[in-house]
Amino acid sequence: MGSISSAYITTLLMILLCTSSSMLLVCEGQQLTSNFYDSTCPNALSTIRTAIRTAISAERRMGASLIRLHFHDCFVNGCDASLLLDSTSSFESEQNAIQNINSARGFHVIENAKSRVESICPGVVSCSDILAVAARDSSVAMGGPSWTVNLGRRDSATASKDEAERELPLFTAPLDDLISLFGRKGLSAKDMVALSGAHTIGQAQCFTFRDRIYNHTNIDAGFARKRRGNCPSTGGDSNLAALDLVTPTSFDNNYFKILMQKKGLLESDQVLFNGGSTDDIVRSYSNSRSAFYSDFAAAMVKMGDIEPLTGSAGQIRARCSVPN
Repeated sequence: MGSISSAYITTLLMILLCTSSSMLLVCEGQQLTSNFYDSTCPNALSTIRTAIRTAISAERRMGASLIRLHFHDCFVNGCDASLLLDSTSSFESEQNAIQNINSARGFHVIENAKSRVESICPGVVSCSDILAVAARDSSVAMGGPSWTVNLGRRDSATASKDEAERELPLFTAPLDDLISLFGRKGLSAKDMVALSGAHTIGQAQCFTFRDRIYNHTNIDAGFARKRRGNCPSTGGDSNLAALDLVTPTSFDNNYFKILMQKKGLLESDQVLFNGGSTDDIVRSYSNSRSAFYSDFAAAMVKMGDIEPLTGSAGQIRARCSVPN
C-alpha cells in the first residue's frame, strides 16, 4: 500500500473530530484553506475551470455574470451559495430580490460545473466553493487578475429575499451608502472601489440607467445622447448597454478612465468619481492597471471570506438550486 498523505490524514482527523459535540464550535469556526480539496477531490479546480472557460467561450458576457453572482451571494448572510437556491415552501429565493430579478444570471453554468464535479467526487465540493472558483476563473478568462481562492465553504439550506434587498447595493446608491454597506461586510472604501471595477465588463438594462442619461447633470452630454439611442425615455426597459463602451469584453482598468470623463453608466458608478472621498482611488486605478489588479484580487479574497459556513455547519448540496 502506498503512503498516506499528511493532507489526507488531516482531513480524516477533522471529519472524526467534527462528529464529536465537544468539537462542534471548533469545527464550525474552521478556517478556509487553498488546498482544502487536494486529497478529497484533486481534480476539482481543473474541472471547474474547464466548465467556466467553455461557458465564457460560448458567451463572453458570462464572465461578468459569474463574478456578479459571487458578489451577490457573499453579501447576503455570507458566501454560502444561498443565491443559487430556488424558492421553496419555506423561503423565497434571493433571485427574486429587486437587485437580482431578471438580471442575475449564469446559474446554469454553476449547476453544470457542479454536475461535472459531482461525477468525479460526489458529495465533496460545495456550490459556494464552485461559485468562488468560478469568479476567479472568469476574471482570468476575461484578461483580468488571478488570485488564490480559499476553500472549505459549505452551503446554506435556506435563503432570504428580504435580506438580499437590505444588503445588496442599488444602482442609485449614493457614495456614503456604498461605503457604509461595504463597511458592514468588513470591506474598506478602497475595496469597494476595486470591486466596482468589475463593471469594466458586463452590461446593464435600460431601466437601471434611464434616469441618469435623461435627467442627471454629472454626465458627459455626448455620452448621454449616445446611450439614449438604445434606451428610450419610455419602454425598452430590458435593452442592454455595455458598462464600458470602449473595451466591454476585456477586464482592464478602462472603467476608471470613463468615470473621470463622466461616462459612468450607472449612478452608483459615477458617484465613485464626483468630487467625493474616493476620487483619488479612481485616479490611481485609472493610471495603473497593475494597482487595480492587485487591489481587486485582494478585495475578492476578502469578500470570499465573508461569514462562510465551515466544518459541520451547512451542507454540501447535491444540486445547487435545491437544499438536500
